[in-house]
Amino acid sequence: MRAATSKPVWHTLDFPIFLVRLMSLFDIPFVDELAAIRRDIHAHPELAFNELRTADLVARELSSYGLQVHRGLAQTGVVATLRKGSSGRAIGLRADMDALPLLEKNDFSHRSTAAGLMHACGHDGHTAMLLGAARYMAGHVDELDFDGSVHFIFQPAEESEGGAAVMIADGLFEKFPMDAVFGLHNWPGIPVGEMAVMPGPVMAGTCAFEIWVRGHGCHAAMPHQGVDTLVVSSQLVLALQTVVARNVHPCESAVVSVTQMHGGEAWNIIPDDAVLRGTIRSFNGETQVLVERAVERLCTGMASAFGAQISVRFDHRYPATVNSAAESEVCRQVVRDLLGADKLRVDELPSMGAEDFAYMLAEKPGCYVWLGNGPGSGGCTLHNPHYDFNDEILPLGISYWVRLAETWLKRGKA
Repeated sequence: MRAATSKPVWHTLDFPIFLVRLMSLFDIPFVDELAAIRRDIHAHPELAFNELRTADLVARELSSYGLQVHRGLAQTGVVATLRKGSSGRAIGLRADMDALPLLEKNDFSHRSTAAGLMHACGHDGHTAMLLGAARYMAGHVDELDFDGSVHFIFQPAEESEGGAAVMIADGLFEKFPMDAVFGLHNWPGIPVGEMAVMPGPVMAGTCAFEIWVRGHGCHAAMPHQGVDTLVVSSQLVLALQTVVARNVHPCESAVVSVTQMHGGEAWNIIPDDAVLRGTIRSFNGETQVLVERAVERLCTGMASAFGAQISVRFDHRYPATVNSAAESEVCRQVVRDLLGADKLRVDELPSMGAEDFAYMLAEKPGCYVWLGNGPGSGGCTLHNPHYDFNDEILPLGISYWVRLAETWLKRGKA
């Protein structure tokens, strides 16, 4: 836990970038208040579509800034709008609010108070940063040079439940017309003061699979009398490792990972059934189909070879998150102006992680960027029980959002 201080959070930063470029950041005197809000959200995590307390807090804050607030999209979603001028142009800025079903292992004062739930992905920080941008813009609207509307989108259920798709189905883009939509995620491993912006695929599409293996149960001392489902399953796990290596073009990317293997209850019985579960990740539909067909062929061949019955089911979840080129270049220029060209990372590889912001980018042009979170607590990454969002990057995220909105909407001025 960082020691408490009476100074604003950004005064605790000890990075050369802030010594030479501090004036490029907006003056955010309320950043300590946002850090307190972020820690309050961290201490009270809520899962998908149950972000009731968080949504109440967000709506209350936004209303206090004098913004129009709309609630109810995807059950707990919140959208606030700031308008200036009459151009009709509009953009959306999105933050996610949900936590993960994970037992927190931190011991700082703002650790989770809900057993088995934790903000281990930084959505508490994303919410605080977008609240900060809304507060700053609402309080300085006359000073900002733009013409149009900014929709601040606080989305539920990013983790596995596709809250973005539900918001869209509930009329997000009809109720709040926008020309482009933008997202941001903190990224452990990228230094504080740096951001990564990549056109094209930035996060993979994800598909879960389930493979059922049915053999013939028997006594473990007489395996010749049965068809050993666990041997078949073990061979299948190994064979699945060849799917990408020997089917996918070397210049394309895909991942097949078996993450569960269940079968048997007794030490002396070879079970009738076993089940394998896992995930497939890829960046385009053609590769996804190729991988699925290869998995099906392996299952068919393995069943024939061992005399078993094997069935496979695919559960398609999030599509790939693909940034549009023009919007990515706008974001890159904002980062150059804000932090300097040397702090813009353009050669980061896409992540095989998935992100439901993909649904929004499938409907509207836009860009999803990574904001350096530093090494993290003990060097841990996202979805780790020791993770905590780095409050020192709050001013960076807020400044990025404000500068992006101003830059984008300034282009629409006559």
